[in-house]
Amino acid sequence: MITLLTGKKGSGKTKRLIAHANEALEKSQGNVVLVEKGQKLTYDIPYAVRLIDSDAYDIKSKEALCGFLSGICAGNYDVTDILVDSTLKITGTGAEALEFIVPELEKLSKAAGTDFWLSVSAADEEIPAVAAQYIAK
Repeated sequence: MITLLTGKKGSGKTKRLIAHANEALEKSQGNVVLVEKGQKLTYDIPYAVRLIDSDAYDIKSKEALCGFLSGICAGNYDVTDILVDSTLKITGTGAEALEFIVPELEKLSKAAGTDFWLSVSAADEEIPAVAAQYIAK
């Protein structure tokens, strides 16, 4: 499953992502991972959520992000949820990157049994058609 948390900067996407991390941690029988750009969420999420700073791994493209998320799933078979904050800042692109990211994560989600939550700083109407069905209501 893929869920996109969309909205302009300051619309509360990160707070919703943190809330979902807490919910996922309560229900998960495995591991919950949160990927962020920088280290701004260190004190906002429970210690049991694995926090990864994308800058530490030099992730700077949509291909690198998808490869990195695949590696997380390959390296640990019991990751149930992966949350990505500031997806477009990590990739250094605009919302059009979702045309590549979403289909790749669809395949990965099915293969690994992992749910993906992405915060995307873009209005709903900016989201490409291939990804629009995944926008959280």
